[in-house]
Amino acid sequence: MATIKEIFLKEQVIPLFSQLVSEKKGNWGVMNAQQMVEHLADAVKNASGKLLLPSLTEGERLEKMRSFLMSDKPFKENTPNPMMPATGAALRRPDMQSAIAKLQSELDYFFVVFQKNPLLKTKNAFFGELDYQMNIQLLDKHFRHHLKQFGIDV
Repeated sequence: MATIKEIFLKEQVIPLFSQLVSEKKGNWGVMNAQQMVEHLADAVKNASGKLLLPSLTEGERLEKMRSFLMSDKPFKENTPNPMMPATGAALRRPDMQSAIAKLQSELDYFFVVFQKNPLLKTKNAFFGELDYQMNIQLLDKHFRHHLKQFGIDV
Protein backbone atom coordinates (compact mmCIF):
# COMPACT_ATOMS: atom_id res chain seq x y z
CA MET A 1 0.00 0.00 0.00
CA ALA A 2 1.35 3.39 -1.03
CA THR A 3 2.17 5.97 1.62
CA ILE A 4 0.87 9.54 1.57
CA LYS A 5 4.27 10.75 0.39
CA GLU A 6 4.39 8.20 -2.43
CA ILE A 7 0.89 9.20 -3.56
CA PHE A 8 1.91 12.87 -3.41
CA LEU A 9 4.92 12.19 -5.65
CA LYS A 10 3.11 9.79 -8.01
CA GLU A 11 -0.19 11.62 -8.44
CA GLN A 12 -0.22 15.16 -7.08
CA VAL A 13 3.01 16.99 -7.86
CA ILE A 14 2.73 17.11 -11.66
CA PRO A 15 -0.74 18.75 -11.64
CA LEU A 16 0.56 21.25 -9.06
CA PHE A 17 3.59 22.18 -11.16
CA SER A 18 1.35 22.42 -14.23
CA GLN A 19 -0.29 25.47 -12.63
CA LEU A 20 2.94 27.47 -13.03
CA VAL A 21 4.20 29.41 -16.03
CA SER A 22 7.85 29.09 -17.01
CA GLU A 23 8.94 32.65 -16.27
CA LYS A 24 7.25 32.94 -12.86
CA LYS A 25 9.73 33.96 -10.17
CA GLY A 26 9.64 32.35 -6.76
CA ASN A 27 9.01 34.10 -3.47
CA TRP A 28 12.73 33.65 -2.78
CA GLY A 29 15.79 32.48 -4.68
CA VAL A 30 16.88 33.11 -8.26
CA MET A 31 15.17 30.31 -10.20
CA ASN A 32 12.12 30.79 -12.34
CA ALA A 33 9.48 28.05 -12.38
CA GLN A 34 10.96 26.14 -15.32
CA GLN A 35 14.46 26.20 -13.80
CA MET A 36 12.96 24.83 -10.58
CA VAL A 37 11.16 21.99 -12.41
CA GLU A 38 14.36 21.09 -14.26
CA HIS A 39 16.25 21.22 -10.94
CA LEU A 40 13.75 18.78 -9.41
CA ALA A 41 14.08 16.45 -12.42
CA ASP A 42 17.81 16.34 -11.65
CA ALA A 43 17.07 15.62 -7.99
CA VAL A 44 14.89 12.66 -9.03
CA LYS A 45 17.62 11.46 -11.43
CA ASN A 46 20.02 11.52 -8.49
CA ALA A 47 17.55 9.62 -6.29
CA SER A 48 17.19 6.87 -8.92
CA GLY A 49 20.96 6.55 -9.33
CA LYS A 50 20.98 7.97 -12.88
CA LEU A 51 22.82 11.17 -11.89
CA LEU A 52 25.91 10.68 -9.75
CA LEU A 53 27.14 13.66 -7.73
CA PRO A 54 30.22 14.06 -5.52
CA SER A 55 29.74 13.79 -1.74
CA LEU A 56 29.72 17.14 0.03
CA THR A 57 28.93 15.99 3.57
CA GLU A 58 30.70 13.53 5.85
CA GLY A 59 31.28 12.57 9.45
CA GLU A 60 29.36 14.35 12.19
CA ARG A 61 27.86 16.82 9.71
CA LEU A 62 26.41 13.91 7.69
CA GLU A 63 24.74 12.53 10.83
CA LYS A 64 23.12 15.93 11.48
CA MET A 65 22.00 16.22 7.86
CA ARG A 66 20.44 12.76 7.94
CA SER A 67 18.68 13.57 11.22
CA PHE A 68 17.23 16.69 9.59
CA LEU A 69 16.22 14.67 6.52
CA MET A 70 14.19 12.22 8.55
CA SER A 71 12.53 14.96 10.61
CA ASP A 72 9.35 16.85 9.75
CA LYS A 73 11.32 20.10 9.58
CA PRO A 74 11.09 21.77 6.16
CA PHE A 75 14.02 23.19 4.24
CA LYS A 76 14.55 26.85 5.10
CA GLU A 77 13.86 29.51 2.50
CA ASN A 78 17.00 30.35 0.51
CA THR A 79 18.77 27.18 1.59
CA PRO A 80 22.06 27.43 -0.33
CA ASN A 81 23.01 24.73 -2.82
CA PRO A 82 26.72 24.93 -3.69
CA MET A 83 26.11 22.75 -6.75
CA MET A 84 23.90 25.35 -8.41
CA PRO A 85 25.00 28.50 -10.24
CA ALA A 86 24.27 31.73 -8.33
CA THR A 87 21.92 32.86 -11.12
CA GLY A 88 20.20 29.50 -11.56
CA ALA A 89 21.02 26.90 -14.20
CA ALA A 90 20.48 27.52 -17.90
CA LEU A 91 17.24 26.04 -19.23
CA ARG A 92 17.63 22.70 -21.00
CA ARG A 93 14.05 22.21 -22.20
CA PRO A 94 12.29 24.38 -24.79
CA ASP A 95 9.27 25.08 -22.58
CA MET A 96 7.56 24.41 -19.26
CA GLN A 97 5.42 21.57 -20.64
CA SER A 98 8.46 19.60 -21.80
CA ALA A 99 10.24 20.30 -18.48
CA ILE A 100 7.22 18.92 -16.61
CA ALA A 101 7.07 15.92 -18.96
CA LYS A 102 10.76 15.23 -18.22
CA LEU A 103 10.07 15.48 -14.47
CA GLN A 104 7.20 13.00 -14.88
CA SER A 105 9.41 10.55 -16.79
CA GLU A 106 12.13 10.79 -14.13
CA LEU A 107 9.58 10.15 -11.37
CA ASP A 108 8.22 7.14 -13.28
CA TYR A 109 11.76 5.81 -13.72
CA PHE A 110 12.54 6.32 -10.01
CA PHE A 111 9.57 4.20 -8.94
CA VAL A 112 10.35 1.45 -11.48
CA VAL A 113 14.02 1.27 -10.41
CA PHE A 114 13.10 0.78 -6.75
CA GLN A 115 10.26 -1.61 -7.59
CA LYS A 116 12.77 -3.79 -9.45
CA ASN A 117 15.42 -3.44 -6.74
CA PRO A 118 13.83 -2.59 -3.36
CA LEU A 119 17.16 -2.85 -1.55
CA LEU A 120 18.89 -0.33 -3.83
CA LYS A 121 20.72 2.54 -2.15
CA THR A 122 21.67 5.66 -4.05
CA LYS A 123 24.18 8.35 -3.15
CA ASN A 124 23.06 11.90 -2.40
CA ALA A 125 25.67 14.67 -2.25
CA PHE A 126 24.26 16.15 0.97
CA PHE A 127 22.63 13.19 2.77
CA GLY A 128 24.86 10.25 1.82
CA GLU A 129 23.59 6.81 0.92
CA LEU A 130 19.79 6.66 0.84
CA ASP A 131 17.40 3.74 0.59
CA TYR A 132 13.93 3.95 -0.97
CA GLN A 133 12.15 5.38 2.09
CA MET A 134 14.87 7.97 2.69
CA ASN A 135 14.70 9.03 -0.96
CA ILE A 136 10.91 9.35 -0.70
CA GLN A 137 11.38 11.48 2.42
CA LEU A 138 13.91 13.70 0.66
CA LEU A 139 11.90 14.08 -2.55
CA ASP A 140 8.74 14.88 -0.60
CA LYS A 141 10.55 17.50 1.49
CA HIS A 142 12.33 18.96 -1.56
CA PHE A 143 9.19 19.14 -3.72
CA ARG A 144 7.16 20.77 -0.94
CA HIS A 145 9.95 23.31 -0.40
CA HIS A 146 9.86 24.38 -4.05
CA LEU A 147 6.07 24.37 -4.28
CA LYS A 148 6.02 26.73 -1.30
CA GLN A 149 8.70 28.83 -3.01
CA PHE A 150 6.29 29.36 -5.90
CA GLY A 151 3.25 30.07 -3.77
CA ILE A 152 1.64 26.62 -3.82
CA ASP A 153 1.04 25.49 -0.26
CA VAL A 154 0.40 21.78 0.19
